[in-house]
Amino acid sequence: MNTFVQYNPTKLYFGKGQICQLSQELNKLGHSVNVLVVYGGGSIKKNGVYDDVMKELKSAAAHIVELSGVEPNPRLSTVHKGVEICKQENIDLLLAVGGGSVIDCTKAIAIGAKYEGDAWDLITRKAEIKEALPIGTVLTLAATGSEMNSTSVITNWETKDKLGWSSPHVHPRFSILDPEYTFSVPRDQTVYGIVDSMSHALESYFHRTKNTPMIDGFIESFLRTAIQTGPRLLEDMQSFEYRETMMYVSTTAFNDTLLNGTDGGDWATHRIEHAVSALYDIPHGGGLAILFPNWLEHVLEEDPSRVKQLAVNVFGMDPTGKSDTELAKEGAQALRDFWNSLGAPSTLGDYDIDDSEFGSIVEKTFIKPGVGTYKELDPESVMDILKRSL
Repeated sequence: MNTFVQYNPTKLYFGKGQICQLSQELNKLGHSVNVLVVYGGGSIKKNGVYDDVMKELKSAAAHIVELSGVEPNPRLSTVHKGVEICKQENIDLLLAVGGGSVIDCTKAIAIGAKYEGDAWDLITRKAEIKEALPIGTVLTLAATGSEMNSTSVITNWETKDKLGWSSPHVHPRFSILDPEYTFSVPRDQTVYGIVDSMSHALESYFHRTKNTPMIDGFIESFLRTAIQTGPRLLEDMQSFEYRETMMYVSTTAFNDTLLNGTDGGDWATHRIEHAVSALYDIPHGGGLAILFPNWLEHVLEEDPSRVKQLAVNVFGMDPTGKSDTELAKEGAQALRDFWNSLGAPSTLGDYDIDDSEFGSIVEKTFIKPGVGTYKELDPESVMDILKRSL
């Protein structure tokens, strides 16, 4: 293992009825707090979450301002709107009510509100992030883990760039996770959430650090739990038990717990998917479902050992009489088959994507240097993965 420091300042309120903690958190900030409530297309007004949130805010005598319409791939233009509101209304706290896209957008607003220039300067690291407005979240979609980490992904639609970034200043101060708030999530978004959660665990799994049996075992347990629970949830979308399990899996898969003592994992597949969805605006989980099995097939040709371990320890493949490469190929196929069985897409063609923009996708993948750590990819490697994904 490598030396490491574990620190996560987000206070997590998990379970049924935990929305009651919202007013208590606001009271810690003082009287008549100015709160910007950030949310997406309005589903929270249909499922009752909006009413619950407003009740708590009003009980704390908060001054409420709203920003709705955050996109599934949150855009810089929406960040700009939020920053302007924060400065005009002297916002004290940002409250993200939604899934990862809403939380990611809120994090970008939080840094932009404390900066005199364009928030994109901070996201692209042209300027240093020195502070941010405090953030709280009420989660309505189990997928990204953004509710308990310091990362965010923002799309600049004008330049067709989608960039991940992070800062310790944007760890939410508190996050409220009630599994009942995910009951109304439709089937396709539930599938994408399962894929996204598993992908975060998989990215963490593919590291080169020695002597990590405990972390490896954690990750394998996460993946097996998702494989067991995912199909059951899709058969019973109103099950509190299954929603609860997947919510906790998705949060913990990307709150840095699975990175302790390792080199930080690979994350090349996420980089490629960001480049794809920057151009085509496809669902993040859908893109990962297509790309990840093909990344596995690409890397196992050079070193099958880790994919073999996945095949045996997660998918239960029998190693008797099989080479490492044969087992690894079975593991990559098993992941693809599982995600496809849930209804996730299997090829870029499922989104009407052909090879006409592959050159641009490769270029955008390398907008920041260093793609991959388990295997550092070059442009030819990324092109190979894209071609496998057609």
